Amino acid sequence: MSGRAILVVEDEPAIADNIVYALKTEGFSPQWCRTGAEALEAFRAQPPALVILDVGLPDTSGFEVCRGIRAQAATPIIFLTARDSEIDKVVGLEIGGDDYVTKPFSPRELTARVRARLRRHEPGGESGFVLDEAAREVRLDGRLLDLTRYEYRLLAILLAQPRRVFSREQLLEQAWSDPGAAFDRTVDTHIKTLRQKIRAVAPQRSPIRTHRGEGYSIEP
Repeated sequence: MSGRAILVVEDEPAIADNIVYALKTEGFSPQWCRTGAEALEAFRAQPPALVILDVGLPDTSGFEVCRGIRAQAATPIIFLTARDSEIDKVVGLEIGGDDYVTKPFSPRELTARVRARLRRHEPGGESGFVLDEAAREVRLDGRLLDLTRYEYRLLAILLAQPRRVFSREQLLEQAWSDPGAAFDRTVDTHIKTLRQKIRAVAPQRSPIRTHRGEGYSIEP
């Protein structure tokens, strides 16, 4: 994991300095942004392995930045907030956040969470999937899956959080640029073709699970 790029989005220099120092000490390559606009621009220019994202930014909400990132990729996101509110945590996780850290926090604990989250998101592993975010490609057991844009996005979202059940509404919100232009059955159709393409490459595999009345998950 050493050398992997981490995008730090935090408007308070003292906090950002502590985070950047802790990450560098652990061998990561952090990049610091103070605003949401800078963060999205930096993310588009060079997608990082993980994003540490403050909820309270001077130009926008961290939740809006999360939505912008989720429109492009399933990169792990750890939220930072000064508020220990259950509602904030629920909202952050619902829109695609992977973890939540409340200020004040230990930089050492934060870097431990970064490592844990990256291990879960590590390409390959027991799942056999290898996700290349830069190329927007996924390989299964070494074989390239021929995916459309939305099939790739759906699979990336599911792989980012194995065993988590995503509702159709959540998948629409995170995978489609304009969720209002799509319908629940659109997700079902794309999941169906995604399963077919996975079986074409690995007939013995059926990792995507349907949860009646709830949505879909993927098993590692």
